[in-house]
Amino acid sequence: MFSSATPYKNQHYAALKRDCIRNKTLFEDPEFPATNASIYYKNPPPGRVEWKRPGEMCSEPHLFVEGISSRDLNQGVVGNCWFVAACASLALKPNLWKKVIPDWKEQELDPKHPENYAGIFHFQFWVFGEWVDVVVDDRLPTINGKLIYCHSKSTNEFWSALLEKAYAKLSGCYESLDGGNTADAVVDFSGAVAETIDLETDAYYKDQKKQDQLFEDLQKVFDRGGIISCSIMAEPHELEAKMANGLVKGHAYSVTAVKKVRLGHGLLAFFKNETIPLIRMRNPWGTIEWKGAWSDSSEEWSKVGNKERANLGIVVEDDGEFWMSFTDWCKFFTSADVCRLINTSLISVHKTWNEVVHFGSWTKNTDPLLNRCGGCANHKQTFLQNPQYLFDLTKEDDEVMISLQQRDMKIHRKTGQGENLTIGLSIFRVELNRKYRMHDILTQNCVGSTTYINARTVFFRIKLPQGRYLIIPTTYRPQMLGDYMIRVFTDVDSGCRELTDDKPKVKCWSSFLGYPQAVTHIYIQGAEGLQNQDSTGGADPYVIIYCEGKSVQSTIKKDTLHPEFTTSAIFYRKKPRKPITVEVWNSNAVKDEFMGQVVLSGSVNDNSQPQRLQLRKQGSKNEMMPGSITLRIITSTQLTEM
Repeated sequence: MFSSATPYKNQHYAALKRDCIRNKTLFEDPEFPATNASIYYKNPPPGRVEWKRPGEMCSEPHLFVEGISSRDLNQGVVGNCWFVAACASLALKPNLWKKVIPDWKEQELDPKHPENYAGIFHFQFWVFGEWVDVVVDDRLPTINGKLIYCHSKSTNEFWSALLEKAYAKLSGCYESLDGGNTADAVVDFSGAVAETIDLETDAYYKDQKKQDQLFEDLQKVFDRGGIISCSIMAEPHELEAKMANGLVKGHAYSVTAVKKVRLGHGLLAFFKNETIPLIRMRNPWGTIEWKGAWSDSSEEWSKVGNKERANLGIVVEDDGEFWMSFTDWCKFFTSADVCRLINTSLISVHKTWNEVVHFGSWTKNTDPLLNRCGGCANHKQTFLQNPQYLFDLTKEDDEVMISLQQRDMKIHRKTGQGENLTIGLSIFRVELNRKYRMHDILTQNCVGSTTYINARTVFFRIKLPQGRYLIIPTTYRPQMLGDYMIRVFTDVDSGCRELTDDKPKVKCWSSFLGYPQAVTHIYIQGAEGLQNQDSTGGADPYVIIYCEGKSVQSTIKKDTLHPEFTTSAIFYRKKPRKPITVEVWNSNAVKDEFMGQVVLSGSVNDNSQPQRLQLRKQGSKNEMMPGSITLRIITSTQLTEM
């Protein structure tokens, strides 16, 4: 997942630091100067700002004091609890923070060797599919000598303040961090895939089975290095309003543990093995905690043995970190952001995924065949003008995860254009042999779609049967322009690729070999009343569609005389008068058996409605065989009609 990082603004940390040490100067960043423009574009902070270096704020500054901890962080005056919550989660994952804070030992301030200090630091973020290295100087904004933004509990620890400065630089200024999504920051720290879970709408609190499954999923995500955060939905006037139970509305919390805690004391607890699912969270303010069951000093903890409590690291103080029962968590929180580190390693004890990444743009063109910003499916005339991505599932059924991410817009907030586009995607099951763009929805089935949301990322997870599928990423309204990245995860390689051609290309030898004169779409729904083929009184039928020397075969349907094939094919025909044949076969271990066929003219004048046709023997128009087949066939001389 990690690759060498690209220097942001072409600033190379090592070279800049070397120059500063040689010249005995402290670094001053020209790309993010110590001016008001780096702090705000609209709302100034409450007081006179002075930029100070760590050594001007305390006697012995450090990057880290006694290591890195989720309890280090406290939010400042800007409303970026979402970023602080992500940092708290990051602090729990050494494999991640050591990437975000590279050369962390070398970057540490060494009071014994002040001559090696140059006032320069660098941090790495995953920006739209690539790792970017961001350089900052150590001048930090203060009021009355105190840091005004993110800061550590220890007044001489500066990793969080410097990390926030690098992120503010990436976003244009500190004020651009006011209001955001914790999952976005986590993705920027890790390259993870973010999924939002609606706890309220999906009513996990009322459904114990769903709740148990969710806990199992979250525990697996957390234990495998993923990051989870949560919040309580708030009306505009309720933002950061404290509830009677101690929770805060419209405020991001980082999840710092997901555990089944053993109840009871001593050997009795060991043999009884009774557990309760608990979840631990941290308020980025570093104070204000949950007051209900399993809070710091609640009586519920008397049910847990001393050893178990010690293992959990229970701290009874108002440090912003607290435990809740998972049931209460599902009841009081309304949404959770789950960031999975998708395992694409070839050597792993856990499940590995195959990943395909594509970058694209929603672009405008007056030619409908070249336009790529058609809006959602509500806009039937333009929907299929959007980008299209084809992938194949070769297993009998497979889970597919798709992440659609647009470019981060925070850097444009200064100019009033920092809003995300409203985006989503749809998935269609298409013909087994489709390789050109889809221009009309005939019998192609939409198997799933996301809701449309003005979030940076939409995520979709679905289980699908074997077949060929088309992903259509879109904005909600037509004519909306922007860049996106689409990531497709499957169990085995799906061959995911963008469809760019509308029809077969004219080649230099087309005049000799011919060019398609018509296109035919054929959909085989199923068959009925087939002849018994084995001792159990059933059959294992499949269909093959033949056209001009090419063929498409369905999957085998086990032990049935009434198979549902739902198989489609598309043919670009050079000889439109040559008929199309559909054959039904029975799968056998030794030799497959012919069960009947239908011959179709595929004329543009033929009936395009669903029809049931009697099966016949090969080479015969009149000799019938048991069973019928239901299909739909549509032909057009316009190659971009299907």
